[in-house]
Amino acid sequence: MKKFLILLLLFVFGLLVPFGCTVNNPDSANTGSNGNGGTENVLNIYNWSTYIDEETIPEFEKKFNVKVQYDTFESNEALLAKIQPGNPGYDIIVPTGDFVENMIAQGLLEKLNHDNIPNLKHLDEAFVDPPFDPGNQYSIPYQWGTMGIGYNIEAVGEEITSWKEIFDAKYKGKVALIEDSRAMLGVILMYLGYDPNTINEGEIADATEFIIQHKDAIATFAPDTGQDLLDQGEVDIAVEWSGDIFQIMEENEDIRYVIPKEGTIIWTDNLTIPKDAPHQELAEKFINFVLEPEVSARISNYVKFGSPNKTAREQKLIAQEDLENTSIYPSAEIFKRLKYADDLGKDTALYDQAWTEIKVAVGG
Repeated sequence: MKKFLILLLLFVFGLLVPFGCTVNNPDSANTGSNGNGGTENVLNIYNWSTYIDEETIPEFEKKFNVKVQYDTFESNEALLAKIQPGNPGYDIIVPTGDFVENMIAQGLLEKLNHDNIPNLKHLDEAFVDPPFDPGNQYSIPYQWGTMGIGYNIEAVGEEITSWKEIFDAKYKGKVALIEDSRAMLGVILMYLGYDPNTINEGEIADATEFIIQHKDAIATFAPDTGQDLLDQGEVDIAVEWSGDIFQIMEENEDIRYVIPKEGTIIWTDNLTIPKDAPHQELAEKFINFVLEPEVSARISNYVKFGSPNKTAREQKLIAQEDLENTSIYPSAEIFKRLKYADDLGKDTALYDQAWTEIKVAVGG
């Protein structure tokens, strides 16, 4: 009798197990439509640090009943290194324009379905159809800005207007250059009257020699931390990205920012979807959400970079003091002197070699 009961129980248990497995698998009902086993209620974002306000992510989570996993990086190179071997599971990444071009060429980005992003209508025409991604097939502008000169007006004692001025002997050991070979060499090339995207070795050599000749001014090469050195008084001048300087200006009334008269590098950071993203449709919902004028304005008001959202500006959702600041929103005349740093492919090595020569000569 005991043996019969045991056999009966085993038989019944065998019938129940398949049903139990289905019920107890929490992910089975949320499997992504691409069939890779991702869950539809989690969006994985990889963005620059300190680059979004405190309300946007919680509001998106509540509106779409999802969770956001938000990771950060400090450079385009770090982003590329993370994605190049194979997408580890991100749905949204935020590369700068020349890296968008590079990643498209490598097949690392998914094409966007514009039907899922109707808020594209809010974009400023200046940021539609960019040279690094014609037709915005793979990327949508997130924030934009310039590389310029941040300085402490009390320490330097005068307004700065030119790239040449920061290398004056009176600023010996007081200048932080940004650790970015393309952008830093690019603006010196512009000062010398050359194209910041030149692949002429003689012109690149001229820019290299100019920096080396003025090496006494250089205190350090800062990896996007020049604003902190400036704010703390460790340097008096820092070549940095516009929004980083504007953030410290809110607390330090002695800090100024200028786009030099010779012009400078303009950049856009862009919302893109990496190849094999688990949740492309949800990612496109996030892109569309960020393009809502109120959301776009809130982010720009927080990070102090320029908004590519024309409607947000026209509706005065951007802080008035920012709208009136020609270093954030340059006039048409100044805008003509702004140049994108293009992806130069294998010729980028020319800039890398020049930068290595500079670092050795300066001792940085």
